[in-house]
Amino acid sequence: MPSEFQIGERLGPLVDRVVESYFSDERTRHIDRAYLPSRAEVVQIIELLLELGYPGYYGRQGLNRHNVRFHVGELLPRLGEKLFDQIYQALCYQQETNGQTKPGQSPCDAKARELTMAFLEKIPAIREQLAGDVQAAYDGDPAAVNTDEVVLAYPGVLAVTVYRFAHELHLMGVPLIPRTMTEWAHQMTGVDIHPGARIGRNFFIDHATGVVIGETSEIGSNVKLYQGVTLGALSFPKDERGRLIRGHKRHPTLKDRVTLYANATVLGGETVLGENSMVGASVFLTSSIPDNAMVRLKDPELRIRKLRPDQPDEPDWAVDFQI
Repeated sequence: MPSEFQIGERLGPLVDRVVESYFSDERTRHIDRAYLPSRAEVVQIIELLLELGYPGYYGRQGLNRHNVRFHVGELLPRLGEKLFDQIYQALCYQQETNGQTKPGQSPCDAKARELTMAFLEKIPAIREQLAGDVQAAYDGDPAAVNTDEVVLAYPGVLAVTVYRFAHELHLMGVPLIPRTMTEWAHQMTGVDIHPGARIGRNFFIDHATGVVIGETSEIGSNVKLYQGVTLGALSFPKDERGRLIRGHKRHPTLKDRVTLYANATVLGGETVLGENSMVGASVFLTSSIPDNAMVRLKDPELRIRKLRPDQPDEPDWAVDFQI
């Protein structure tokens, strides 16, 4: 066994150096400030939303028509309390950052209560959207056994679910929390959906991993994306001081019933994919396409070498042929 590690007399100087690094660059510390949402609490909010959104799948099992009302009545106050606390922190953080908060004041209380209640009221409508997303996943994947499997196992459905809740908070103007939620889903699923994106009904991401949907993307209903798809920005305009200009449309628009196959990349705020259009695998697209159009790469020329069974590693015996 190794001997016990002790910092000893080097502790004091090391503490001084670490603390000095805090105050030498304010970009990586949150000190001498009062307000900030808690990432751990936001994750707990996501877990409560999943339990409310998919009763019997997340959290408590064994629910029935006799106890489910009690279950929801227990969950909603817990969710409301946590959500209120975090929205309060987020609103006050924004005011503090903008220099609008004075010591001893609680200017965010009424607004936080209003937004919390408004969000809770939206849960039934969000669940209706989620039901369409789950059905789209089942209808769009012949390997799906049933919708139970879709809810329990599909990472794309989890990412879209978290996005649906986060998007509502984003529309309400809640800072920090929506992005924290979708980045948690990004970490868990490999799907990066900005909460500001606008996505219609019955949305399905098949296989999910590596999908990126930028902030100003607009996606219609009954759209299907495969793994590796990117809806990104073509360029990043800058002002006269060289700073990025924020807030303008940078990402593409997908109309209803569009399908994007694996690793397709579509860029640009003026790029529009028309209804019923399809983009093939690995296509790089920066221009609009009309309704009922298909874009795909030319078939590559494949070369296959047939090797002699007795000398498979000897290239001199290889014969080229095409298929």
